[in-house]
Amino acid sequence: MLALLHTSVVHVPVFDALRDAAHPGLELRHHVAAELLDVARRDGPSAVTGAVREAVLRAVGEGARAVLCTCPTIGQVAEAVAAGSRVVVLAALRSTLAPTAALVEDEARRAGRAVGVRSRLVDGAWERFETGDTEGYLRLVADAADAVTDADVIVLAQASMAPAGERTGAAVPVLASPGPGLAAAAAAVSTGRRVSTGRNE
Repeated sequence: MLALLHTSVVHVPVFDALRDAAHPGLELRHHVAAELLDVARRDGPSAVTGAVREAVLRAVGEGARAVLCTCPTIGQVAEAVAAGSRVVVLAALRSTLAPTAALVEDEARRAGRAVGVRSRLVDGAWERFETGDTEGYLRLVADAADAVTDADVIVLAQASMAPAGERTGAAVPVLASPGPGLAAAAAAVSTGRRVSTGRNE
């Protein structure tokens, strides 16, 4: 069983659909703790360390073989970088910019690649997301990706941004974390080892 720790209920159908398409039969257990994002935004990601640890341990105690944190603010999510040396990270929430960029750089170092990572906030996107304007939110993200002209790859920081990757006409790869994150977590579950990961996206 794979446990997923979300900071918004909107991620639940995203990961259920990915599971159905790519990992049928994988048991998912969703834990939504929206308050963690509020605290992390107000006081910084370190303020939720204890609560995240408790949530992970509780999920493992309930039988999870792996725990996937789907929020880059609290999980510091990164994509492995293989498409080029110039990486642009797009985020709708300012608190995700630094952790996502740092982990992209970390993944690149592990892969032995030299990359330059730049981060850009998609102005107004998070406000649309919070008001439930999903179409407007995704349109702003897709437009921001389309406007990137100086990158080899674009990384979308939030799991909720993933559908925008299918709407963009960007000439470079647009990476969204839910698919690769779920694949990595599913692989961890299949090994039978109890592990946790904050890298979803």
